[in-house]
Amino acid sequence: MRFLIAVIKLGVKWTPKSIVLKVANIKLKGIAEIKDYAVDLDARTVYANTLLSGETEAIEVWAEQFGIILDNGSYKFVLQQAHSNKAWLNNSFAFVLGKAFPIPVVPKLARFMPLAYELLKVEQALPGQKKIAAGDAVE
Repeated sequence: MRFLIAVIKLGVKWTPKSIVLKVANIKLKGIAEIKDYAVDLDARTVYANTLLSGETEAIEVWAEQFGIILDNGSYKFVLQQAHSNKAWLNNSFAFVLGKAFPIPVVPKLARFMPLAYELLKVEQALPGQKKIAAGDAVE
């Protein structure tokens, strides 16, 4: 499976950004337009710059230290750090950072979960503390 993981990571790195943006923006037509994005699976970072339809200012989101854990036979997604250029989104992140959310079992996709887990598994115990940067959440 290590070879397959390496191929997937190369595919993510080598896929032209223009193709991803074009396909994503066709699917999101009338809802949003993705202006820019970056994904680094090795560093576990994602960046997205999105303009919602009818809005004048783009939303930028940075997510870091994310992964999948296996807990008692079920897969869960964990996001440890995220921030945005919008205060309301930073405040929303406070509700999800550091928590493990069960990944629903979709029968048609269930056979791919071990692959997704191997691709994004958390190698070491994630710290329990929440981190929000750039415009910390207001309590």
